[in-house]
Amino acid sequence: MAIDVDTLKAERDKLKDSLREIEIEQRRLEASIKGLRQQELKVKREIEALATLVELSETKPEKVE
Repeated sequence: MAIDVDTLKAERDKLKDSLREIEIEQRRLEASIKGLRQQELKVKREIEALATLVELSETKPEKVE
């Protein structure tokens, strides 16, 4: 049983189109992940800054009048 060359070419072209769509989706997801990582780093820096302020306020000697 011989497989028609045109059938093989059509299947190959469908797979190429599918791969292109997957690659586009992958790039979109990678960009989204990058944005989320940047948000994460920003929040972590904010937490560290606030923790430092809390530590400083806790270690300050209170004024006695």
